[in-house]
Amino acid sequence: MCTKHQACRSEKVALNPSQTGSCSSPSITSIKQADVSAVETGCCSSTSCSSGGDPSDEESDPKLLSTNGLTHSWKIDGMDCPSCARKIETAVNKVEGVVDAKVLFATEKLIISANHSGVASLVEQAILDTGFTFQTPTSTPKAAKPTGWKSVVVQNSKIIAIASAMAVAAIISPIFPLVSEWMFIFTCLAGLYPIGRKAIALARSGTPFAIETLMSVAAIGALYLGETVEAAMVLLLFLIGEQLEAFAASKARSGVQALMELVPENAIKIVDGQRIEVSASELQPGDIIEVSPGSRLPADGRLNEGVASFDESALTGESVPVDRAEGEGVMAGAVVVDRVVRLTITSKQGENAIDRILHLIEEAESRKAPLERFLDKFSRWYTPLMMVVSLLVIVVPPMFFSQPWETWVYRGLALLLIACPCALVISTPAAITSGLAAAASRGALIKGGAALEQLGKVQTVAFDKTGTLTQGKPEVTDLVALQGWDDSELLAKVAAIEVGSSHPLAVSLVNRAKQLNIAIPEADDKQALVGSGVTGVVDGVRYHVIAPSKLSIAISSDLEQQIQQLEDSGKTVVVVVEEEQTPIGIVAWQDTLREDSAQAIEALKSLGINAVMLTGDNPRSAQAISSMIGIDFKASLLPQDKVNYVEQLSQHANVAMVGDGINDAPAMKASSIGIAMGGGTDVALETADAAITHNRLVELAGMIELSRATLTNIRQNITLALGLKGVFLVTSLLGITGLWVAVLADSGATAIVTLNALRLLKFKSQSKV
Repeated sequence: MCTKHQACRSEKVALNPSQTGSCSSPSITSIKQADVSAVETGCCSSTSCSSGGDPSDEESDPKLLSTNGLTHSWKIDGMDCPSCARKIETAVNKVEGVVDAKVLFATEKLIISANHSGVASLVEQAILDTGFTFQTPTSTPKAAKPTGWKSVVVQNSKIIAIASAMAVAAIISPIFPLVSEWMFIFTCLAGLYPIGRKAIALARSGTPFAIETLMSVAAIGALYLGETVEAAMVLLLFLIGEQLEAFAASKARSGVQALMELVPENAIKIVDGQRIEVSASELQPGDIIEVSPGSRLPADGRLNEGVASFDESALTGESVPVDRAEGEGVMAGAVVVDRVVRLTITSKQGENAIDRILHLIEEAESRKAPLERFLDKFSRWYTPLMMVVSLLVIVVPPMFFSQPWETWVYRGLALLLIACPCALVISTPAAITSGLAAAASRGALIKGGAALEQLGKVQTVAFDKTGTLTQGKPEVTDLVALQGWDDSELLAKVAAIEVGSSHPLAVSLVNRAKQLNIAIPEADDKQALVGSGVTGVVDGVRYHVIAPSKLSIAISSDLEQQIQQLEDSGKTVVVVVEEEQTPIGIVAWQDTLREDSAQAIEALKSLGINAVMLTGDNPRSAQAISSMIGIDFKASLLPQDKVNYVEQLSQHANVAMVGDGINDAPAMKASSIGIAMGGGTDVALETADAAITHNRLVELAGMIELSRATLTNIRQNITLALGLKGVFLVTSLLGITGLWVAVLADSGATAIVTLNALRLLKFKSQSKV
């Protein structure tokens, strides 16, 4: 890779999906190596270097499961809330041969790592024992569920049956009181039977204090006390609450499910000039497909010819169709707008843009917010503690204060139901899931609750310049030949040294030479001069392309003035030197600002967030760029200097580092949270804790606003959950409210916090843009 000067070393290749070559398959490996080296070399050793993550999160990262042994996966049906996912995890982790297991609630997937191949059948039995069903990757898709009123009847059959039986029992109560009472008893026992079985199964699999256990104890206790109507009402309200949770969960997962449905099942493949319909899963890199207007791409591809428009709104949030020219890449799920197109497939099965986003969402679930992890731990001892308290409420007053047993057994059972932690446990993941889904719909991908929480606390945003605040596509603007050299000859010598480099400046210069039909000679002994420039031998003569500040020879005042004028106008300048003695020319490039850079900075300022630009450019060039968008800057920074500066900032504030490539990885790791630009490429997604897939910088302020709104929503949910429980706890102990109100308090609180969290799905940014 060419090295020109400080700017060259700290800037990098723009991460656009349409670019090929150095940003292709090796990118994931490269960035992972960069992340590892960043940790090992200590660039991330600062106490502020959190990146929003937590070591405990990585233990359950789906990517890490496969390193322990054989990996298996299943799609789990019937999960209503994250606590269901935890029940399955607990049961599966107890299976002999399972090294690790993780249930991903958003994508309804169970992933395990096992040390032998025979564990799959045992895991499947454990899933069934906990009361859930599953589908394997090879399972035949289930038949479509009925819609309309039929769907309502099927999904709520238990509720309808119990409610009907209770209504009949209530109607005949004045005429046949004994028959009515037995109807309530049988209705309660019939409805309680599957719940009780599930409670026993969960207790055996390692979850003894599930809501099913609490419900069973409360209902049986109510029947023992002769409160048959309340026992049946408790059961009915519990089932209604379960359905509300299932509805809310499906809404929270709707964004993910819609994403999974973007890829069509079939595709038209071109074989020997013939159109053949094949399954999308059969497509391989190199295959040629044809897609008609209005149809979606089944895989990532490269446009074969001409120019076509594609609607990528489902992936990037960009409502305006984008034009792609011949050779440019298009993401799976994009809709062809204007004409029939042929594309060459570039993604392997399971590795297209949508698969990468889904994988990111799965990873995000493993990275829980600190508050969410705290509530998980809290709920594990909270429920057993409340069961002990309920027992004391039942036993102490009658034994030590001669109170009636019936009264305090009843109140203890009510307390048991109120103590159910469902609303509290779901308060945080419901808000975070909604927040992540809302961000994804806007083209912003956030890797989990930890990153979302960190993003909401950002006080300073540090921007890389090239490819982030600018387009990352510099153009050669000035070519000044000296010492009697011809412009074309000078350009040929420099291009010879730059051929093969993926750096934006080098690519731009070589393209300029090709556009002018200048023959590019062969260069030998090409070397990168770290932090300075590049050198090579052309026709037996050594040439250096070097930054003005790194020149080791004296230059004339006229040449120095020319360089200064170019740099003052915001251009990147290098000097071409022959044999380390004679300057023979200067070359200048200029990168254009993104259209929304100024808007993005203004929007951040309206939120009270400071912004600073970090660049390897000289101070005069950096000043020219920063003055256009109203941002502070730090210039002449090498990559390590950026890391040091971000670490210094992080000691006093929460810092977000926004960059667009592999060279920014160390600085991103040194920040509180790293945010990548890059159109959804592998590099952009792997580098940081969040990514702006559509490259609209102005969305950054919206991401921060959404994160703040999510944190506010979590606080509201916790207050609602604990507040309602506190109120009904007092009223139940005083005998004001009974069992059915206790269930209503629990189910109602769960429904309220979930519906409150779903408001985030319709979040609209209020920042000034």
